[in-house]
Amino acid sequence: RAHRIGPPDGGWGWMIVAGCFLVTICTRAVTRCISIFFVEFQAYFGQDYARTAWIHSIVDCATMLCAPLGSLISNHVSCQVGIMLGGLLASSGLILGSFATSLEHLYLSLGVLTGLGFALCYSPAIAMVGKYFNKRKALAYGIAMSGSGIGTFILAPVVQLLIEQFSWRGALLILGGFVLNLCVCGALMRPISLKEDHKTVPEFLEQDHISETEKQDFKQMSVCSPLIKVWSRECLCYCSWKEYDFLLMPGFMVLAVSVLFMAYGCSPLFVYLVPYALSVGVSHHQAAFLMSILGVIDITGNITFGWLTDRRCLKKHRYFCYLFAVGMDGLCCLFLPVLQNFPLLVPFSFTFGYFDGAYVTLIPVMTADVVGTSSLSSALGVVYFLHAIPYLVSPPVAGWLVDTTGSYTASFLLCGFSMIFSSTLLCFARLAKKIKRTHLRSLTSDTGMKQHMWTNGAIAYSVTAELDQKDVEFLAVDTNRCSNR
Repeated sequence: RAHRIGPPDGGWGWMIVAGCFLVTICTRAVTRCISIFFVEFQAYFGQDYARTAWIHSIVDCATMLCAPLGSLISNHVSCQVGIMLGGLLASSGLILGSFATSLEHLYLSLGVLTGLGFALCYSPAIAMVGKYFNKRKALAYGIAMSGSGIGTFILAPVVQLLIEQFSWRGALLILGGFVLNLCVCGALMRPISLKEDHKTVPEFLEQDHISETEKQDFKQMSVCSPLIKVWSRECLCYCSWKEYDFLLMPGFMVLAVSVLFMAYGCSPLFVYLVPYALSVGVSHHQAAFLMSILGVIDITGNITFGWLTDRRCLKKHRYFCYLFAVGMDGLCCLFLPVLQNFPLLVPFSFTFGYFDGAYVTLIPVMTADVVGTSSLSSALGVVYFLHAIPYLVSPPVAGWLVDTTGSYTASFLLCGFSMIFSSTLLCFARLAKKIKRTHLRSLTSDTGMKQHMWTNGAIAYSVTAELDQKDVEFLAVDTNRCSNR
């Protein structure tokens, strides 16, 4: 098959967007709607907030913890096979959960098994969108990720109705059948071969002990083919390193640390918004409606931020758009404890939902900007893997604070400060990068320094080793100008 020079930015890519849209409905929207079962589980099993919150935590944790496994299957077997297998596992977990007789049963079925299934679907589907789009990448991601909001808007009242009509067991059984649609989504994920995925032949093939016949055989096969891994231990090491060499990039390290705090702050709200609303006197239907509002406004954030950050005036400011959205969600959490009736909770759902959709859309876009398209699937696997521990820990910690203090205030304040810290960390990292670039410019303005760097490769390497890709390109261009003089 001929390799495309670049992403098609359309064509079958819109079917990939539609498939990813359905995947986000069946994974993230269903996960959010598990919070509607919270009160039912607590009443049925007679447990406290902290123990009941582990159900939602384990689903989210398993989804993110196993995200690299989803990327691995997608890269080395098939994206289609991975998503279809994930759909079967997730559906089985929900169906088995409908027969649960204890919270531990729900931990294993609804938590581990369903979370594992979602993991095999989520990151590969998102990475596939990045392979089909470049110029309109943020818009494509905005549409694809809006499935989470649309799904929450539709499913929240539907799940509440199903619980009333068929009890929580019947509602879980029906959701299990609905999630089987992930198998259909998997069938849409047609693989694409880009030129940048086959850039160079590995260096170890240049070694003398590799025969010409073996080199020729290797060039006819994919670098990451499982057959080659059996054929050569060196190739396995090369493939593993090339897939995850982005882990040493300074920009990715900062993004990874900020994601940990952001994930800790955002997760408890989706678990405790409905219970909090009920605790301040809001009816069950109004509490479910708050989740619906949050979901539908989430869509607006997905699409409008995706479209706006694709515009020429904002495309180079995606970084600041992301940290602004995260910071605004943190402020919303700080104000939530003083909102104690339905009319006040409605604008909260509007604001939090909008900025939640905004930064969720920009996570894969920023990851692609940092690591490039060829490493996007593996990088997204790592990014979502980093969500795992905060997603696992934060709802039970928030539940423990509620049980201990008798109030939701401490839980929501901790969430808000965590998200604000995530945003602040990114802001300081960008300021440090600008200072470094200014210092680099002052170094390269010295003609003698430039000449010395040209004549001494070791010194040039020692300087550029501390820089990211954009700084290295700037240094190379500026040094070339000096040499021409």
